[in-house]
Amino acid sequence: MLVINKPNGLAVHGGSGIDIGMIEALREIYKISIELVHRIDRATSGLLLIAKKRSVLKNLHEQLAQHQMEKRYTALVKGTWSKKRHSIDAPLYQNSRCIVVDVEGKDALSHFQPIKNFKGINASLVEVLIETGRMHQIRVHAQYAQHPLACDDKYGDREFNHKLHTQGLRRLFLHAHQLKFTNPSKSEAKRS
Repeated sequence: MLVINKPNGLAVHGGSGIDIGMIEALREIYKISIELVHRIDRATSGLLLIAKKRSVLKNLHEQLAQHQMEKRYTALVKGTWSKKRHSIDAPLYQNSRCIVVDVEGKDALSHFQPIKNFKGINASLVEVLIETGRMHQIRVHAQYAQHPLACDDKYGDREFNHKLHTQGLRRLFLHAHQLKFTNPSKSEAKRS
């Protein structure tokens, strides 16, 4: 398997107007059969797990399905968030335009742990642990909690984003910084 630190702005796979993504480029460069274990948004940076063997892919997918893989992110959000842990347990539904919190949606659970508050820009740095892996989960849960992610052009706060843009901050402030899983080859816990 491979663990890659993906930069923001790079799609993990082609489609939706993208001719080639990271996975297709890696297949072309290295001429090996590799598959994505999971995905992260194009605007999100950070750790991405790739399997080089079908048996490893199957095992890692099973760990994801059984909620045995831990994924942690760092994010900058609007507003001052108290230092206690905040859990957002809100189902997510994909309508024709975006993802929304809706009782008809799939279960989604995110835990936000504030790390530091920045009063000057009215923002908080948080660590996010997700127990489910729904599309745009962190972005939608942060918006639902009235603490949208910095520079999120889809679910964010326009005024807050504009304030950050004037200070030269332009990318989505979401980074996948830690993965914890059991190595299928050795049956031991690995942290990346």
